[in-house]
Amino acid sequence: MNTIFRKSVLSVAGLAFAGGVFAGPIAAHANPAVDAKPAAVAVQSAKPQGDQSRITLNDEQTANVKAIIAATKKAGLPERAAVISIATSLQESKLENLGHLGDANDHDSLGLFQQRPSSGWGTPEQITDPEYSTTAFLKGLKQVDGWQDMPLTDAAQTVQVSAYPDAYAQWEQQATDLVAQHWNS
Repeated sequence: MNTIFRKSVLSVAGLAFAGGVFAGPIAAHANPAVDAKPAAVAVQSAKPQGDQSRITLNDEQTANVKAIIAATKKAGLPERAAVISIATSLQESKLENLGHLGDANDHDSLGLFQQRPSSGWGTPEQITDPEYSTTAFLKGLKQVDGWQDMPLTDAAQTVQVSAYPDAYAQWEQQATDLVAQHWNS
């Protein structure tokens, strides 16, 4: 073996040994049960922005949470996408699959995400289907560069184009809690 090659191999081996000597004792004393982060940390990129709102959910709203999570999983997206979707639906409809509300309707907005047929989100029947509307929202979310790392309200606003762009942030903690509660159920 040539001398330069042998010295390189020994240098790498020495570094690996030294790393093991210093890191080994630390890793050996780590207690995974104590040092583990709670599940909610995995789905929350940062501390929620601003004051947080919370509502009590009925059975229909809980079923819609589960439908949003199922559609997110089916789309192959991570928990963060479900958090953004649920927070958006909390803001837009309080997780209620709204039909046309007559004079109280915001243009022709329908469903969990208050999507509009006139804006190309789909037919009224499609938009009021929780799986379809969630999939449509997620399709828009996937087109937002860096959505995984941006504040929730910015990601939601980029998809929704709301007149109240900062309103989504208030639902981040409840959405995070709901995803942590229902993602594996």
